[in-house]
Amino acid sequence: MPTLCKPSIRVPEYVVTMEDTLEFAEKVHAGKPQLPLALRLIQNTGVRKRHIVQPIEEALLHPGFEERNRLYESESKKRCPEVIEEALANAAVTVRDIDAIIYVSCTGFMMPSLTAWLINSMGFRYDTRQIPIAQLGCAAGGAAINRAQEFCTAHPESNVLIVSCELCSLCYQPGDDNVGALLSDGLFGDAVGAAVVRGNGGVGVALERNSSYLIPGTEDWISYAVRETGFHFQLDRRVPGTMEPLAPVLRELATSHGWDVRNLGFYIIHAGGPRILDDLAKFLDVDREMFRFSWATLTEYGNIASAVVLDALRRLFEEDRVTPGDTGVIAGFGPGITAEMAVGRWTVDTPAEMERAQLDELTSSLQ
Repeated sequence: MPTLCKPSIRVPEYVVTMEDTLEFAEKVHAGKPQLPLALRLIQNTGVRKRHIVQPIEEALLHPGFEERNRLYESESKKRCPEVIEEALANAAVTVRDIDAIIYVSCTGFMMPSLTAWLINSMGFRYDTRQIPIAQLGCAAGGAAINRAQEFCTAHPESNVLIVSCELCSLCYQPGDDNVGALLSDGLFGDAVGAAVVRGNGGVGVALERNSSYLIPGTEDWISYAVRETGFHFQLDRRVPGTMEPLAPVLRELATSHGWDVRNLGFYIIHAGGPRILDDLAKFLDVDREMFRFSWATLTEYGNIASAVVLDALRRLFEEDRVTPGDTGVIAGFGPGITAEMAVGRWTVDTPAEMERAQLDELTSSLQ
């Protein structure tokens, strides 16, 4: 069964604190009637700091879409290899063992995808499949995990590398002063993440089932307006309320797999914002503490888009409290409004151990 191994995450060197964000917002948007509300919303995000690829003063200058995209390409090529090398080591595989690369990013554009450059520059095999995902936003981390599971299921013994490169600061638009834009400028941060899904063996989450769901009629609630100055993030005020219709979908995924979503061992949830996490905990009837990995990502890095689920999963590994057979859920949310979800069980290396855990669970349920 495909196993999601320990991710690697890196954040850039430039730090923006909550205090910095408030100070720059007051300077750039002084006198705007919507500023007081935006400042209160930013303070309520719980984001203590974020990391970005250039000083905030430079990010706010906005040199134009062409220059920003050039920076996206150069920063991606500079930052991805180190993260990939660590993810490969975490999974105990090499570049020659990788059969497909899934690259997810919504903050810049390249054609060919960065996957081609990675294959040429890092020594991956030339028959490595390339699967770029560019338009699922924050849901793409969950989608990448699900597509990797499906690839490994269709091609037994294969290994898939997931790479997430989100340089959200390159989408800051200092000229946009609506509340949604101001809030997003105080919420999103930059990060690069990678993880390997092994088709056989490995330590991590053995992926057992996945699901996708789109809330009807919400495709314009999270979107980009593509203009001369680049990507303009648009956020509808109704987005924070989407966990009420999505919670039953997550519950049904677990139930259809024979599990109670209220009683799992771990929860890896996209940290879109504090209300997303609070509402999902409430509607699933799960202790807020069970979302601690997502809360930590939000507090320390902000919303890092598709990389959130990888960072939250990294924190699960590093806490080192999970035990073989523990069950869990992974969920990413993004434009559409789309949810990409998976359920899995912690495994410590071999399929045989996982099968024993499943057998024990089945036996206990029959007693």
